[in-house]
Amino acid sequence: MSGTPDTTGGRAPDHAPRTVVVTSMASDAHTWNLVFLQLLIEELGYRVVNLGPCVPDEVLVEECRDLRPAMVVISSVNGHGYQDGMRVIRRLRAADPLATTPVVVGGKLGVTGDEDSERVAELMAAGFDAVFDDGADPAAALRGFVHSLQAGPPALAGRAPAG
Repeated sequence: MSGTPDTTGGRAPDHAPRTVVVTSMASDAHTWNLVFLQLLIEELGYRVVNLGPCVPDEVLVEECRDLRPAMVVISSVNGHGYQDGMRVIRRLRAADPLATTPVVVGGKLGVTGDEDSERVAELMAAGFDAVFDDGADPAAALRGFVHSLQAGPPALAGRAPAG
């Protein structure tokens, strides 16, 4: 017990401002990419909750429900980004508080290493807000995406901008 009064009436806050969840998917055991992403996102001024490698879908959804992050960043190094990403985004979008949370995926989308615009389009259509294939500069692309969120799009705040 911290002694801090509960101002939420026992409810969880709508979302944790400036908190980003970084994770891999259940089939991906790589960690260096997650550490890099954590450092990059912290450099941009966010608090990062790094769930680590081999995160089961259920754990990712539950952690995100509890944290209500400003964004979820999913990384794949093993080449299963498309396959696992299609499954994971459906589960995240089906979780009521996460339906409008910005979610991005990046890294190796397939095992061939080819840039596949069809896979990117399918991942976007499934519900990702951005897809960063490892063929480009994913760090620069993620930075640009984060800066666009900081401009205040409705998806980040969960409501229309005041006007």
